Amino acid sequence: MNFCILIPVYNSPYIREVIIDVLNYGYKVIVVDDGSDVKINLDDLDIELVTHERNMGKGEAILSGASKAKKLGYDSFVTMDADKQHISSQIQKLVDSYRSETIIVGNRNFDGENIPNSSKFGRKFSNFWVMLETFKSLGDTQSGFRMYPVSILNLPLINKRFDFEVEILVLHSYRGGCIKDVEVECYYPPHEERISHFNKLDDNVHITLLHIKLLMQRYLLFRGWLWR
Repeated sequence: MNFCILIPVYNSPYIREVIIDVLNYGYKVIVVDDGSDVKINLDDLDIELVTHERNMGKGEAILSGASKAKKLGYDSFVTMDADKQHISSQIQKLVDSYRSETIIVGNRNFDGENIPNSSKFGRKFSNFWVMLETFKSLGDTQSGFRMYPVSILNLPLINKRFDFEVEILVLHSYRGGCIKDVEVECYYPPHEERISHFNKLDDNVHITLLHIKLLMQRYLLFRGWLWR
């Protein structure tokens, strides 16, 4: 398999730590700096760096990284967050489950310490709506720890912020693409060390509107039914 690791980052003080840990496992790394306010010098690290002049959203950062991966000759890539939540030792689980044109989702083990109740509720909420939209029962549709084929660049994606990770699953499913999940361990730091750019009001509104749109497309416009 010809794959790399893609790490989108926006204002994370842990980015060097995350990159170095991934490099220690021998993986090739693409980092997309999504317009961070404070620039961190990564010149000494053996990575490919893509820089956005302004913050464009996590989804846009992933698509920029996917384009870079395709140009470099990779046919798939693993996405990891820059906040230390995703663990490098778990990458191999996604790779072992990967098949061509499949999205592999890392189903995070939420039995550990420091897991916010809001994250547990949000995951259940998202899983329910994605099941209605895709007819697939997935364990963690909010997880950003995933393995994608570079062909996701061909999907007609509109949402480029946190709603990106739901839309890409649904549109991939509409086109007959396979989605699988695999159990992975994760790390949630104590509250005072946690980094999140998720706006509970704005981003939840955007995600709710996205689900309404996707449900209308599925049941009123019959999108994806021919692939069943």
